[in-house]
Amino acid sequence: MEGLCPKCGAHLTSSFLICPGCGKAVTELTPRETLPAEKAPAKQAFSGLLLGAIAGPAMIVTGAMLCLTGLGVFLGAPLIVGGVIAPLVGPMVGMNSLRGNCPWCGAGVSSLNAKGSFECEACRKRVAVKDHKFVQAA
Repeated sequence: MEGLCPKCGAHLTSSFLICPGCGKAVTELTPRETLPAEKAPAKQAFSGLLLGAIAGPAMIVTGAMLCLTGLGVFLGAPLIVGGVIAPLVGPMVGMNSLRGNCPWCGAGVSSLNAKGSFECEACRKRVAVKDHKFVQAA
């Protein structure tokens, strides 16, 4: 059985005798509530922004160096333009992802960077997104 620590709310399995989060002796687990699939909050968009903020300067510097070698028109200028756009495109990648529970084991999952189906980190089974819901994939 999986559940939550009654004191700190940490995710526990039946193999735990002591909560690794707070150290409380676990005698009975509180059942985990299942969350309906919902649109991911701005946290997913922020991770895309962070990725764009890291990739952007790297692309600009690389593009500027290529411009100095004479390859600027073909390789440098597109990299500079991509570097300027990267922080704007990054959040768009994370905004359309879903967040909810795995239909196999109930662990929290996110469809960020998933194309069609993905593997649940907890149970290693395939999960698909159908009609904005997580379903068991064959």
